Amino acid sequence: MTENALNNSSCLLEIGTEDLPARFVPPAMKQLKENAEKIFRENYVPFAGIGTYGTPRRLAIIVDGIPQMQEDRVKEVFGPSKKAAFDIQGKPTRAALGFAGSQGVSVESLVMMQKDKGEYVVAVIAEKGLHVSEVLPDILKKLLFSLHLPKSMRWGNRTIRFARPIRWLLALFGNTVIRFEVDGIRSDSTTKGHRFLSPEAVQINEISEYKNLLANHYVIVDSQERKKLIIERTAKLLEPLGEKVMPDEELLDTVVNLVEYPVPVIAQFSEEYLALPSELLITVMKGHQKYFAVENMTGQLTNHFVVVSNTSGENADTVRIGAERVIRARFEDARFYYKEDTKKPLIERLEELKKVTFQESLGSVYKKTERIISNAGFLVGRIVPSGKENVIRAAQLAKTDLVTGVVREFPELQGVMGRYYALHDKEEEAVAQAVQEHYLPTHSGGELPETDTGAILSIADKIDTIAAFFSIGLVPTGSEDPFALRRAALGIVTILFDKGYALTIRELAEQALSNFREARNMQETENAILKFFEGRIESVLLDQGYSPDLVSSILSLSLVLRLQEVRSRLDALNEFKSKEEYNDFLAAVKRVNNIIPKKALPEINPALLTEAQEQKLRETLDLLKPALLKHREKGSYQDALMLLTSLTEPVNHFFDHVLVMDKQEEVKQNRLALLTDVWETVSAIADFSKLQAG
Repeated sequence: MTENALNNSSCLLEIGTEDLPARFVPPAMKQLKENAEKIFRENYVPFAGIGTYGTPRRLAIIVDGIPQMQEDRVKEVFGPSKKAAFDIQGKPTRAALGFAGSQGVSVESLVMMQKDKGEYVVAVIAEKGLHVSEVLPDILKKLLFSLHLPKSMRWGNRTIRFARPIRWLLALFGNTVIRFEVDGIRSDSTTKGHRFLSPEAVQINEISEYKNLLANHYVIVDSQERKKLIIERTAKLLEPLGEKVMPDEELLDTVVNLVEYPVPVIAQFSEEYLALPSELLITVMKGHQKYFAVENMTGQLTNHFVVVSNTSGENADTVRIGAERVIRARFEDARFYYKEDTKKPLIERLEELKKVTFQESLGSVYKKTERIISNAGFLVGRIVPSGKENVIRAAQLAKTDLVTGVVREFPELQGVMGRYYALHDKEEEAVAQAVQEHYLPTHSGGELPETDTGAILSIADKIDTIAAFFSIGLVPTGSEDPFALRRAALGIVTILFDKGYALTIRELAEQALSNFREARNMQETENAILKFFEGRIESVLLDQGYSPDLVSSILSLSLVLRLQEVRSRLDALNEFKSKEEYNDFLAAVKRVNNIIPKKALPEINPALLTEAQEQKLRETLDLLKPALLKHREKGSYQDALMLLTSLTEPVNHFFDHVLVMDKQEEVKQNRLALLTDVWETVSAIADFSKLQAG
């Protein structure tokens, strides 16, 4: 280790605050790290590594491996142009003398550098690095002010804004306090322990002591350590019961940032509440109280739950009693809503949807339901006609749980409660399941509908949403997608790939838009929807591992083919690229594409095909077309592609011996029409102009 490395120190900044919302802590830690990397480099302060920490009451960063001195650097300052700085004898003008004086250099040391379209005088200034402790106050203040969280506030008579009021600042470089002030709050070498368990000030003399000293004062400052403690302590508590916490990473991440000293406590509720839907109980525990639901080893919900307290284990009984009292009241509310909801069948709630607005310009949810029924009827007729009765019934019921008490209280349970209510009403199991499944998938890579009824209903709903908003011009722009239309389109594409339905995106769009006949510019709207779907299909195919050129070659066809067929063609093309015939064929058909015009041409006149090579090309093409059609109908795309290679030699001979651009316009147009026929024939499989050589 070098002497410089031995002299390296660490820098610690802790921003003590009033309690931060749990969702603010992770992005704040991320910003701290990213911004520190940038600010330290901009200030010529090298470092070896950065660690960030956060709790509800503090955000902290430790930067390791900082030398005692800033890096030396050379600064180049541009001055006046050469013409303005020196006269025709080459002597410096007042402009040059003034510039040199302002930069503290001699006029003789000025150099010439090119900038834009001319030469300028430049002062090259060597700057010696300062002691890092001199520049750290400014660096740390910049770092603090660089944090931008979802909401900020002013407090008292302060002028600064921050996510929550700042109460203290801890700043050290090695064992030296870095002194600076932010709106009357002065940095020091002290922090604070747990608000209730150890509220006194804690002196930090060495940065290496920081985490351990805080732990001794009931603050686990590392969020990953808090997470590990919650997981391990909870598992240990539940092990004697033969139970475990229901996995919920989102809830775990939230709870980790609600506490500084996590102490899991097991509580329980009356078994009578287990008669309520388990999803309802779990949502009540998670949504309102941030409690963890507990299941047995077979995955069934039990009447235990875990609350993670922010206090010592000695207070476990108090925490348990309070949690049980709160959850009992919450469950009573949930039971009341559920009982009231089940007094009225879902089908009788259909009329109530007329009072629920879907979107101001698009009318009520009842109108949307009518469109979903129309779409679903079309889809079931194409996919599984025998299931029409269940599909239409599920379409009628799909949105009715939106007007139930439970869903008004817990919107995230839409569909889930619809299934329970449908089963309570003695609806068919397939109908009840479809009511729940029609919201799937809820996110990229999420669970897909299992049943055909659910998949059809999901597609019918999502394509209506897309067509509805596109019909009134509310389309996603850039990163903005307030109505989640990209997610809806991605859901449709994913379901079609999964189910392999004999259905195309164009047919879907046309059906959905048929419910908006009064809208203007329908063809323009349809084109916009199809282009929108192209982007989603491209994304899915790239995620599935297909190369960009393969995806591009099939993209324009993906809107008029079954998506399973798109995948089959891509697999065949991928294999075709490894064949020795591929490159020669690709070169030949690209020659064709490069010469044919984009305008319409007259039909081929056989009498004008006088050259042997053009006659041979026409003959090969005529023989190939019927066989190609049979391969396509059977889905034998590898055979179809190998058949197309029979065009390679006739195409090359045609170009080698026939002058396409003949002086006789009629002959030229006829030859271009022949080549267009070749291109249209091969393009029925893929757009080979987009493919790269193998």
